[in-house]
Amino acid sequence: MSAKTLDRLRSEVLLLPEAERAELAHALVTSLDAPADANVADAWDAEIARRLANVDAGTAILIDREEFRRRLQARIGGQ
Repeated sequence: MSAKTLDRLRSEVLLLPEAERAELAHALVTSLDAPADANVADAWDAEIARRLANVDAGTAILIDREEFRRRLQARIGGQ
């Protein structure tokens, strides 16, 4: 793919709504990953179930989106 084509594609993609850009980004990143390991998927399913049970039981410590974003930005260097 030429640099010109890539630039045009990038420009068009950036015009998509946030949800569609996120879906595309996920698909692109996933395409770079190695084949899925069933054991890992099972482990994540169990972890997700455990965390949801904590939320349902009221034992999870929850933060709002802005606090999450602040912590994430601090962790990656304030970018």
